Amino acid sequence: MADDLPEEYQRYLARFDAAIEGSVDVGGFAKYKGKLVKKMGFDEFVTTHEEYHALAAHYIQSLDRGDTINDIIVKSIRDAAATLIITPPV
Repeated sequence: MADDLPEEYQRYLARFDAAIEGSVDVGGFAKYKGKLVKKMGFDEFVTTHEEYHALAAHYIQSLDRGDTINDIIVKSIRDAAATLIITPPV
């Protein structure tokens, strides 16, 4: 998966530019679906990408086990998805 991160980052940049009106430099902020999101540099993206996928995997495993899902988990996943300019699984 680490080998795919540069390509995934390029897809993120393309999603960001397509979803946000106007030009935003890396490190700049813009509104996306009512949330203020930062256009991340590669290192920041890698950290956020890994955190999001770990959290989403935990969420899916919890559903598979039939666990009760805390609203804060769902909010965390949605917030991280917005930061990555992707649609969350929840």
